Amino acid sequence: MNSGEIRSGYTLPVFACAAAIAALHWLHNKQDMTSVDVNLIHPAETVEIPIEQVSGIAHGALAITRSDPGDNLDLTRNTPIWALVELRENQEQAIVIQGGEGIGKLRATKEAAIYSYAQQLIQENLTQLLQPGEKITVTIILPEGRQLAERTSNAAFGVVEGLSLLGTSGIAQPLSAPGQLEAFREELQAKSHFDCLVFCIGENGLDLATQMGIDSDRLVKTANWLGPLLVEAAVQQIKAILLFGYHGKLIKLAGGIFHTHHHLADGRREILTAYAANGGLPTQVLQTLFTSSTTEAALKYLREVDAQEGSNWVNTVYTAIAHSIDRRAQEYIFKHSTRQLQVGSVLFDRDRQIIVKSEIGSTLLAHLC
Repeated sequence: MNSGEIRSGYTLPVFACAAAIAALHWLHNKQDMTSVDVNLIHPAETVEIPIEQVSGIAHGALAITRSDPGDNLDLTRNTPIWALVELRENQEQAIVIQGGEGIGKLRATKEAAIYSYAQQLIQENLTQLLQPGEKITVTIILPEGRQLAERTSNAAFGVVEGLSLLGTSGIAQPLSAPGQLEAFREELQAKSHFDCLVFCIGENGLDLATQMGIDSDRLVKTANWLGPLLVEAAVQQIKAILLFGYHGKLIKLAGGIFHTHHHLADGRREILTAYAANGGLPTQVLQTLFTSSTTEAALKYLREVDAQEGSNWVNTVYTAIAHSIDRRAQEYIFKHSTRQLQVGSVLFDRDRQIIVKSEIGSTLLAHLC
């Protein structure tokens, strides 16, 4: 693949960290900086990030940079990212990281949605810059975060009032660019010595899979390229693949859609309604499912029906969907490669709670954990 075809950028945590470095530098030297070096940690490289503005403010300093995700369909492109760094004396930790305006909050705990990689990145880069005995509070602010969040699926994963600083790497790969498929294939080929791999469409799946104890070396981020990568796994003679993902994405496979970007195909409510109808659900319930705003809303409604009527529709419908995902994935692989590959699926909801595990998925998950 010609590396000039697509351009990688950096994830939001990198720009938040860069702004914090610039603000801390101003506190120490009272000098503007036009750029700073950030150690990405993952991958192990140092990159230069431009700084737009930096100034002293009250008992601290504020620095601003702008997001550059590379050649990717990313709504955070060019959004400003602020970091306010304030000197503190009466706090236990040397560095306290908190979310300001535009940083989302976890619905369940009200904590700022600043995940482990962002925390590690800021802690490690700033710790080495602290003066002896110095303690600081770092507040990350996304002025446009609340507005941008309305155009994302963050709420479906329990993040409200803003964007999350989510990611496991500092590099923002252009996942939507066709050329990126070749990079995904190369990553998959490098892991072909494993008998079983786990396909995760996005960061939420990667994060949850890691929390559940799955070896991170077995995880493959697929973005929306599930079909081609399933075929590539078969070509590489991998024995089994566990599809581990949000039900609002994986449900498309039950309808025969193997590139899951919504710009190409959707049909999620239609697929859910079709499987519900085949399962014998009443007409009134089917009509409500079909007109639901999202698959998450439809799932919530089904759970309410089960609670009120003592039925078991969620299990009935989603078990059928998971079984179909496995079957259709295997059929897709055989059609495009004439090879056989065992496929299992695990679907979770917006709160990262498992909805259903297919029979094969349950077996594979037990093996992986």
